[in-house]
Amino acid sequence: MLKLASRALCAAFLCHAAYALSADVYPSRVIKLVVPYPAGGSTDVTARVIADNLRPELGRAVVIDNKPGAGANIGADFVAKSAPDGYTLLMATSTHATNMSLYKSLPYDFVRDLAPVTQTAFIPNLLVVNPQVPATTLAAFIKYVKGGAKVNYGSAGNGSSQHLSGALFNSMVGGDMVHVAYKGGAPATTDVVAGQIQAVFAPLVEVISFVKAGKLNALGITTRKRSPVLPDVPAIGEVLPGYEIALWNGVLTPTGTPAEVVNKLNAAIVKVLKQPDVRKRLAEQGSEPVGSSPAEFKQFIGTEVEKWKTLVKISGAQAE
Repeated sequence: MLKLASRALCAAFLCHAAYALSADVYPSRVIKLVVPYPAGGSTDVTARVIADNLRPELGRAVVIDNKPGAGANIGADFVAKSAPDGYTLLMATSTHATNMSLYKSLPYDFVRDLAPVTQTAFIPNLLVVNPQVPATTLAAFIKYVKGGAKVNYGSAGNGSSQHLSGALFNSMVGGDMVHVAYKGGAPATTDVVAGQIQAVFAPLVEVISFVKAGKLNALGITTRKRSPVLPDVPAIGEVLPGYEIALWNGVLTPTGTPAEVVNKLNAAIVKVLKQPDVRKRLAEQGSEPVGSSPAEFKQFIGTEVEKWKTLVKISGAQAE
């Protein structure tokens, strides 16, 4: 019995030593950052900015692996089922918190199967309208909608952040805006520029060029604070108290990843997010860098899951 106990103790010690060593030398190979969207989108751009600047901090390259599809669930499921060793990471977004209420059954659990590393940024949606809409300020637009005007607003699809942004606005205003779902944000933006629909609540980066060209009027930002990119455009909450919808992205790793590895990744990404050139590049997209601790990000995600559940109910979107 003593020999067996001694062997077990020795095995446990060796296992612990190997574990500690692996954590100490991490990373020893290339790290993969999975982006669950096509290349070129705002999430992909943010991921690449961060990945490009992580090599000096980690001593290894961080490569982007785009795995789009199924409402960003394909990439998330891939990471959730990957080895918990810190070499496969997910660039998640608020969509993943929303998906927990939009899908009756998912092959992974966003909260249970993925461990938070850090929130990387907040991203505002921007309420823009076609110049033909006879309301050039947010207050005037609210009055216009309350007055029963015909307003069709587009979105990237049922349950998307654009849809939920508009649904919350319509609910708080007490208006009768009509939601028009598109197969992506780009077609919705195209139609509001063409005057086929009157408004859209779109990620700032996707519509800023049209605003600067005078093809769309910017009326309000969905986040709590104004965006430094458009400092003269009010936060919707300034005129409609209590209104706030903030999109976000952040890095997660499979649950079970050693705490030492998670903390090392957190420290490296937070350092990158403090670099002036990185902050400038993200700000150009309308993003506000964050850089939270794993514990803070975990608490934030829990709050977000509940918040988006409420917004999905308000929108009337049905779980698939």
